[in-house]
Amino acid sequence: MSQSSEIPVVLPAALHARPAGAVVRIAAAFQAAIEVRHDGRTASARSALRLMSLGAPAGATVTVHAEGDDAELAATAVAEILRAAS
Repeated sequence: MSQSSEIPVVLPAALHARPAGAVVRIAAAFQAAIEVRHDGRTASARSALRLMSLGAPAGATVTVHAEGDDAELAATAVAEILRAAS
């Protein structure tokens, strides 16, 4: 059975190369399809370039959405990385 999970995250820093790369590394560990959403746009958590193209600045709220068997774990792991971004 597939599950879905969504977690809002307030970014402590802009979603630039370092946190985007960390998200990609974490996302690779899960089977779930993971997306990050900001301001009406969506990016795969498996693409640093697409994540950076969201243009999410420090203080912005993004939503981590995951679907798949390990969706809850995947969304939580990506959200934790984003919360610790610097």
